[in-house]
Amino acid sequence: MQSGLGLSGWALCLLQPFPHKISTAPGGRPRWHIPYPASQPQAVASPDQPTGEVHGPFFSLLGVFLLFTSLWWLSALYAVWLFLDWDTPCQGGRRSQWMRNWVPWKQLRDYFPIKLIKTAELPSSRNCVLVTHPHGILSIGVFCNFCAEVTGSSQQFPRLQFSLAILNSLFYLPVYRDYVMSYGTRLKLTVEGQEVALEQRFCILAGRGAGDRGTCSVNHQSLDFILSQPQLGQAVLILVGGALEALHAVPGEHRLTLWNRKCFVRLALRHGASLVPVYSFGENDIFRVKVFAPDSWQRLFQVTIKKLLSFSPCIFWGRGLFSAKSWGLVPLARPITTVVGRPIPVPQCPQPTEEQVDHYHTLYTKVLEQLFEEHRRAVASRLLLASPSSSPGLTPVPLPACPPPPAPDPSA
Repeated sequence: MQSGLGLSGWALCLLQPFPHKISTAPGGRPRWHIPYPASQPQAVASPDQPTGEVHGPFFSLLGVFLLFTSLWWLSALYAVWLFLDWDTPCQGGRRSQWMRNWVPWKQLRDYFPIKLIKTAELPSSRNCVLVTHPHGILSIGVFCNFCAEVTGSSQQFPRLQFSLAILNSLFYLPVYRDYVMSYGTRLKLTVEGQEVALEQRFCILAGRGAGDRGTCSVNHQSLDFILSQPQLGQAVLILVGGALEALHAVPGEHRLTLWNRKCFVRLALRHGASLVPVYSFGENDIFRVKVFAPDSWQRLFQVTIKKLLSFSPCIFWGRGLFSAKSWGLVPLARPITTVVGRPIPVPQCPQPTEEQVDHYHTLYTKVLEQLFEEHRRAVASRLLLASPSSSPGLTPVPLPACPPPPAPDPSA
């Protein structure tokens, strides 16, 4: 989510019904595009990060303020709790089924509306890495489908638990850390160089045994702790596009930042977890976004801020609170359909080679493109009802040939 007002926008959209229309590229056909971000930084931002940038600091300042009032003991007690509970995000988090079933999330689901489509069984005998596209501005499809119990994900995948991994820094914010953990979110961290920062910021992990986990950290400690549990069926969702992808969340276009994002493949290989493509049609349509030219100073500013603070400031707008014809920060009511694809079996390789990573990355990209082409037409029947977007479509980028899988090491 690329705005500090993200959660506020969610709350505002609960108050306003709006006709369910959606914009698209010329000709009513969404375009598929996987750019080559060869020279761009690989760090990505967490979907829940910007929300914490506003609400998290508020609770932190509130705790400091209470120290100078007669309620100082509340801050003191919470400081003790924070000390005792500090490692919880790195050990699976703490999930609250009550908050995941809040009635406002059902209103949020019906506002757009949002629905989940299952195309294949996800075996509970294996762990899964669900890679979600696109990031969008709010990543609201991921939240409603996997962090709230409103679209039937627990019924369609009864033996899997879904949890969202967010930035490490959000768990340093008093009170807010407990709030985000209740929805099954987890922390993220950097791994090694640029791809380290990538692996830390985009994973969604599964909960502990009986489902008492919530948010946790996405560093190596957290990832290994979750995916190394004796109980199988752990589900990891990854918003691999991150902040760079959010900058191109143009209605009617599908631009994915994927080509140089390979840490999710390494994660799956290390733990032998199946790769599962997940695509949210309509995620890019709930806001209008100003896209700057790659060589402009505005774009340079966005990239610089992203490198420093792990999120990209972007200009976006929706509708007003009281009128659909005005502009504001309320998301547009556009249908969001999240499709879960078939799992790709991945062998367990504690130290995967570059050839293995490249092979399964290319295989995953092809399966993702197939999923997109198979289901875009079902969504296009609704896309054609809306006025075309003024943004030009993009031509597809050819994919490389899939190399043969590496031969097993006889000495292993």
